[in-house]
Amino acid sequence: MFDTHVNLHGDAFDEDLELVLTRAKTAGVTRLLAICDRMDHLPAIVKMAEAHENMWCSAGVHPHHAKDFIHLTSEELGQAATLEPVVAIGETGLDLYYNYSDIKAQIQNLITHISAARATGLPIILHCRSADQLMGDILEEEMQKGAFKLLLHCYTGGIDLAKRALKLGAYFSVSGILSFKNGANVREVIAQLPPKRILLETDCPYLSPMPHRGKRNEPAFLPFVCQAYAKLMGMEADTVAQVTEANALALFHKVKPS
Repeated sequence: MFDTHVNLHGDAFDEDLELVLTRAKTAGVTRLLAICDRMDHLPAIVKMAEAHENMWCSAGVHPHHAKDFIHLTSEELGQAATLEPVVAIGETGLDLYYNYSDIKAQIQNLITHISAARATGLPIILHCRSADQLMGDILEEEMQKGAFKLLLHCYTGGIDLAKRALKLGAYFSVSGILSFKNGANVREVIAQLPPKRILLETDCPYLSPMPHRGKRNEPAFLPFVCQAYAKLMGMEADTVAQVTEANALALFHKVKPS
């Protein structure tokens, strides 16, 4: 399995990262994509990815931190994309739930990342919370300027944005939320999306799936996400693992297939 969204560079894994990675391998998680949330964190994330076989990373600025990187350019992101471990642009997007950065900064940040994704050919990893209409509008407008590949990660949005994004060729990743008792709305939307457009993620250390909810999440818990999606779709877990891994390798084309 391919865990397409891990946050391993923070304090949560400072003391036991190697044990965490060993447990992941034992659980059948053979590929990991470490996500960059701030460009000043990129050097450490790249170093971590370079030090571990079967780990890759992204380059970007989370919308929470957009206010801190107002002068970020698509050229800077493009330069980062030339680094061997960097296989994606982001995580970027829109978050109108927390509003840690003002909306103008978030939109500017998002469009800068889209420009870099378009120029480099790397997929863009998108965070979207409480911003479905605006996200759909921006993606459709930007796609008219030139194609780019996109992933709506940890998708919890509505069916309207999902349908709009599908028309643009989007992929969607699912997380432990699928297993939550209060995740019925998410399950209802995800069930309507084609499996050929689904990826798996833990988003660790957040969103631990059942039966580990409330604990620190880690990549070794990805099989529980796989099982939750398999149950939702009436598929075998082994089939889900194969399909979602193939989807991830198609999207993240810089990742070696073996």
